Amino acid sequence: MATRYNPSMRVAVVLSMLLLTFAAVAQDLPKVASKNETKFATVPLTLDHDRIVIDADVRLSDGTIQRVHAWVDNGNPGLYMSRRLASLTGGSISCDGQLCSATPPVEMNIGGMTIILGGRIPGAGIKAAWVSAADNAPLAPGMSAEINIPSTVLSRYDVLINFPDREFTIAQPGTLKFKGVKSNVIVNGGSGVIQVPSQIENKKYNLGLNLGTSISVLSAELFDKFTSAHPDWPHTTGAVGLANLWGENDEVTRKLMRVERVQFGPLYLTNVVVANYPGNFMVSSWKDAGNAAAGSLGSEALLNYRIGLDYAHSAVYFDIGRLFNSPDFNVIGLILRPEVDGRFTILAVADFDGKPSVPQVQDGVQAGDHLVAVDGIPVQESTMGQVWEMLGGLPGKERRLAMERGGRQFTVVAKVEHFLGETDKDDKPKGKSRNN
Repeated sequence: MATRYNPSMRVAVVLSMLLLTFAAVAQDLPKVASKNETKFATVPLTLDHDRIVIDADVRLSDGTIQRVHAWVDNGNPGLYMSRRLASLTGGSISCDGQLCSATPPVEMNIGGMTIILGGRIPGAGIKAAWVSAADNAPLAPGMSAEINIPSTVLSRYDVLINFPDREFTIAQPGTLKFKGVKSNVIVNGGSGVIQVPSQIENKKYNLGLNLGTSISVLSAELFDKFTSAHPDWPHTTGAVGLANLWGENDEVTRKLMRVERVQFGPLYLTNVVVANYPGNFMVSSWKDAGNAAAGSLGSEALLNYRIGLDYAHSAVYFDIGRLFNSPDFNVIGLILRPEVDGRFTILAVADFDGKPSVPQVQDGVQAGDHLVAVDGIPVQESTMGQVWEMLGGLPGKERRLAMERGGRQFTVVAKVEHFLGETDKDDKPKGKSRNN
C-alpha cells in the first residue's frame, strides 16, 4: 500500500529549521520584477474545501511550460510540490525516510506576472521544496494542487483575496489601492505569517490569519476554557465537513464549537466555528518576537470579505462583499482520510444527538471501510472539497453511500445532519450534536 503523505506532519518536523533560515534568506531575495514586467495580475480562484486554488504556469526542465493548480497558502512558510511536478521541473530530490526535499523552480507565472520562487538562483530565494517519498504522490492527498504559494513568497507582494467574486490578485508592493477597513497587524519578517490583534470575551489575544485552511482553530487550553464557561455554545466531537482536513487520527476526537463572538481586528464576527488544536504546534508555528498566537482564523469565517494583504506596511484590509451564512456543517457525519492512491477511508462516524449519525447495524459503516460513491457518483481521485460537496445538503436529505470492505461492496443510506446548530433563547440545543 502506498505511504500516506500529510503536509501538516511534515511541517511539524521541519518548521523550526525553516523559521531559523527564512529570516536570513529574506534579506537576499532577488528583485521581483523589472520595469517591463507586469505589475499585477488578477485570476479566478476556486474554493476547494474552502482552500484557495488558482492556475499557475511552471517551466519544466525541458523548457516547456505546464499549467498546474496552485494552493494559496498564506499561513504556511514552507514550499511543497507534488512528486510529479518535482520530477518534471528537474530539481534533484533527496530523501531521509519519508522526508524528501527537492530544488524548487526558479519562478512561476500567474496571469502573466512572474513570481520569483528562487530555486537555482545562487544565494537567493527558497532553497528547498518538500515532497513525499512515495512515487507519484500528490502535494497532499485529497488536493488537486501540485504546488503551494507559501507565506514566504506572498509576503513579497501586495495580495488581494476576493472571496465574494472568486478572484485572486497579486501585485508589486505599493501597486494595489486597498479598500475596506484597515487593521494594523504583526507580520513575521522571516516567515511572512500574519497575526491580527483580536478579542474574545473581552480578553485580548493574537489570532493568526490563515486563509490557506478552511477551519479556524484555538489552542486546546483556550478551547477548553470556553467550553467550560459556555456549555450552551453549540459543540460536537469529530472533525466533520470543513474541519476534516487531512484525515489525521486525532480528527476522530477533535472537538468543534461555535464561538458566539470574535473581534478579529476591526471585524465583529459571530458564531465562528473553531476546532481545538492539541499540543503546542499550532501555537508555536505562529510565534513572532516571543509572542505565540492563541489560534487562527481560517477561510470559512471570512468568506464574505475581500481581504487585502499589505505586507510592506503590516496591514490587512477587510472589505465586506456580501452577507451570507454558509451551511457548511450540514453534512453526512463521516470523518474521512484521503489516501495517496485516491481512495477515501472512513476513520469514524460522528455522533449526533447522542447516537451514530450514520447507520452502523448490519452492513453499516465501520472504521476502515472505503467510500466508493455518493448517490452513484464515484469518489475515487476526487478532492476533499468535491467529496464533501457530495456529502452535504439540506438537513434530512438522504444520500446513498456505496461502501467497500474487504473487496465487497454494499450500500448504506444516511441522512444529512445539521451539526453545530443554533441555540434557542432558553439555551436548549436544537438539532445539534452534543457528544461530550
